[in-house]
Amino acid sequence: MSNQKNHGSLSPMLNAYPDSMGGKLSDIVQILSRDEFADTFGSFYILPSLYNTDLDRGFSVIDYDINNETATKKDIDDLKSLGIDLKLDFILNHASVLSPQFRDLLKNGEKSEYADFFINWNKFWDGYGEMTADGYIKPDEKYIKNMFFRKPGLPLLMVKMPDGKKVPYWNTFYQEVLSDDAPHKELMEKEGVPYLGQMDLNINSNLVWNFYDDTLKKLSGYGAKIVRLDAFAYAPKAPGEKNFLNEPATWDVLEKVKKIADKYSLKLLPEIHASYGEKIYETISEKGYVTYDFFLPGLMIYSIENNDPTLLLKWANEIIDKKIETVNMLGCHDGIPMLDLKGMLPESEIQSLIDLIVSRGGRVKDLHGAKNMYYQVNATYYSALGEDDKKMLLARAIQMFMPGKPQVWYLDLFAGNNDYEAVKRAGKDGHKEINRTNLKISDVNDALKKNVVKNQLLLLNLRTTHPAFSKDSKITVKSEGSTLIITWQNDKSQVSLFADLSDYSYKIL
Repeated sequence: MSNQKNHGSLSPMLNAYPDSMGGKLSDIVQILSRDEFADTFGSFYILPSLYNTDLDRGFSVIDYDINNETATKKDIDDLKSLGIDLKLDFILNHASVLSPQFRDLLKNGEKSEYADFFINWNKFWDGYGEMTADGYIKPDEKYIKNMFFRKPGLPLLMVKMPDGKKVPYWNTFYQEVLSDDAPHKELMEKEGVPYLGQMDLNINSNLVWNFYDDTLKKLSGYGAKIVRLDAFAYAPKAPGEKNFLNEPATWDVLEKVKKIADKYSLKLLPEIHASYGEKIYETISEKGYVTYDFFLPGLMIYSIENNDPTLLLKWANEIIDKKIETVNMLGCHDGIPMLDLKGMLPESEIQSLIDLIVSRGGRVKDLHGAKNMYYQVNATYYSALGEDDKKMLLARAIQMFMPGKPQVWYLDLFAGNNDYEAVKRAGKDGHKEINRTNLKISDVNDALKKNVVKNQLLLLNLRTTHPAFSKDSKITVKSEGSTLIITWQNDKSQVSLFADLSDYSYKIL
């Protein structure tokens, strides 16, 4: 894969769980070693079930050691030998109840050296509210009116200390308390804990910053070149301030993390979903970070379904003109972003787009039952496009020519359909499983016989091997009627895509 080394920073990036194809990371390594995948991927974004985790399909991290049930250090080394570098997750805001730090807190109570590693709710809100009969402070409304809570009620978990006293700790995301019908009752009984959850870290603790340093060093050692900062914008908290994207504290924390990342030659990719109108993507770029192109997935479907390249043209030229360094995608482990399109599309058009994808089998989860809080639709990208091979290939072709580094969800590559059985098996809040089907090797073999898959691999190979796709190339984007024309040109080579949105055809010259 020598060609990948010439422009690996722009070559396509596979995105999958370590068990997404075959059941283990070693199976994915074998697939990527096959002739069909030669010179296709230069990077691999492995989702965090690579680590020792318990809940939330990997995003509740116990520790950042390799989970030997699905991967080994040899698998990581084998990826390196294929010329593939890594993008890995670092969950900045929280850690699992089963983490060694929280276990020490459960064992030693407030005498634990990790007592301040997590956020003691009552200490945080002391003087800003009234103590309730249940043992936690209820903050005065004026101090929480700007806060956005991911679940009903206050984001806390009552933690039983060794002396029997219950102390509330901040818990923004998942929590589950032991009961007869708890989904993970067996795990809690096995581990000897009465609850599971993702407990927020206290960024005012030096121990937390030592942990950040140790973790980034470890990820660099695995071969990571990019580290995705998951949920980082929830980390800075202060009474009366927002608890998501609290400014300027969010940027101060990010800069502090960057200084650590720089020591280990890591690029940071902060994950923030925000509407186009808020221009957060621009702020991230101006501060020198790579940013996600969360606009492209929905914008692509909208443009293809309306046979109109106008908004794709406008967005591509904005990326170029403002020199925004992006990682773009079509599908991913989460849903197709919709909240992000506000300000780029009228809300009525966003709703029509949601309705279209839902009519094709997609699932929508809104927050707290508020319709205007829809933030994503869950579907495979292939199903969202009506399971139309021509539309899927057109979308992939445009993605390969867009500025930025293209990220490719494994299920989209294999033209995967919505998995309704997986949603049923997952039960309540299992909507995301519609686009997370674990493929057997036989499924991969069958998919590789399909033209829609073969032609996607050809597009990936072109993006990886054509000398025009380089950092020093000039990218020009224009349209002629329903045709979007994207050209990459440097002093050695040129390549152009002519994508006709009226009949979903494309040609490359």
